[in-house]
Amino acid sequence: MSSAALALREVRYQNKAFWRNPASAFFTFAFPLMFLVIFNLLFGNAKRVIDGQTTTTATFYVPAIAAFSVITACYTNIAISLSFTRDGGILKRVRGTPLPAWAFMAGRIVHATLMAVLLVVIVCLFGALFYEVSIPTTTMPAFLVSLIVGAASFCALGLAITCIIPNGDASPAIVNASILPLLFISDIFIPLQGAPAWLTTFAKIFPVWHFSKAMQAAFNPFETGSGFHLTDLAIVAAWGLAGMFIAARFFSWEPRR
Repeated sequence: MSSAALALREVRYQNKAFWRNPASAFFTFAFPLMFLVIFNLLFGNAKRVIDGQTTTTATFYVPAIAAFSVITACYTNIAISLSFTRDGGILKRVRGTPLPAWAFMAGRIVHATLMAVLLVVIVCLFGALFYEVSIPTTTMPAFLVSLIVGAASFCALGLAITCIIPNGDASPAIVNASILPLLFISDIFIPLQGAPAWLTTFAKIFPVWHFSKAMQAAFNPFETGSGFHLTDLAIVAAWGLAGMFIAARFFSWEPRR
């Protein structure tokens, strides 16, 4: 069997393992929807008229929640699950099989990306059905490209963060500590209107800010251009390449002492 076929088989395996844990699968998809509901309850869903076009406030919540969904599926989940898998000695045993290392990692990354895409589709449909969210069509190519670039980059960063995680029990604390503060200062959960200038400058160093801006621009129904924020996407991709380099250099297949 070719390496590509083995990678596809690994994707199938990861998919089956995911859906055979219904509690985990349910909350993976319910978590972003819960935030969308909370945002609408807290901040309302008033209708807005801009340049003669009408939309709802929830339309501007959806891309932020979509970005959060991608980060959760591709960064948080990969980092934590790989840390526990490594602790259990499973990675060490996999490394001793004929399965190529890249095929195993590709299976993980492709599966996480597919789950991220499915999450975003569900969030968009939920918003359209219950909150009159306007789904733009002219900028949809930019939205899809931003989604794929972000998913791939955060998968690479998820692999990279495992290099500093000492064991599985420490992984939730380390991973959440590395991402939650950035979600709050990167226009994901709350707008940064009136925030100190230094905080905005600090947030712009990291990929979460740029991914959020790229997703929001591509989903904005009043966007007059193509929706592509190439500078933001380039920064996100650069972080992904850096994560890939770190993971290739320092990733450990064996449990840490």
